[in-house]
Amino acid sequence: MQKRGAPAKAANRELVIVRVLDAPRALVWKAWTEPERLKRWWGPRTFTTPVAKIDLRVGGAFLYCMRQPDGKDIWGTGVCREIVPLKRIVYTDSFADEKGNVVPAPYYGMSRDFPLEMQVTVTLEDHDGKTKLTLHHVGIPAGPDRDGANQGWNESLDKLAETLAA
Repeated sequence: MQKRGAPAKAANRELVIVRVLDAPRALVWKAWTEPERLKRWWGPRTFTTPVAKIDLRVGGAFLYCMRQPDGKDIWGTGVCREIVPLKRIVYTDSFADEKGNVVPAPYYGMSRDFPLEMQVTVTLEDHDGKTKLTLHHVGIPAGPDRDGANQGWNESLDKLAETLAA
């Protein structure tokens, strides 16, 4: 059984979520790094992810599309900054257009307070036969934007836990 994550400690522009997932670390790693697996769980509860492309190497880019229930798409892109197989991945995270060009958050009707580039660190550790996942997202504005990001990440991680259990 996985535990629902809450912000462990969120500094002004940071979000930290810790989860214990009932799956081996190798499987959780694949869910984060293999496009077809990522598409099964990425995005908030009611969103789908029809596109996920990952060039899993330092300097490699990724591009994804989250589709809202009303059919509107939100694209994101980033660059892998650090990869320690089965343990850690650090990547930049930006809003994008469908070609992968970085766009400001207002392009999608979101707050101007979002920076053009944020950073996400995902750390995986063995934990009593399960996997402890720590997500650290830096750059999210405080207030409602961080609340929304916290909700979105937790819904995504709920979907991840369900996918791993299937």
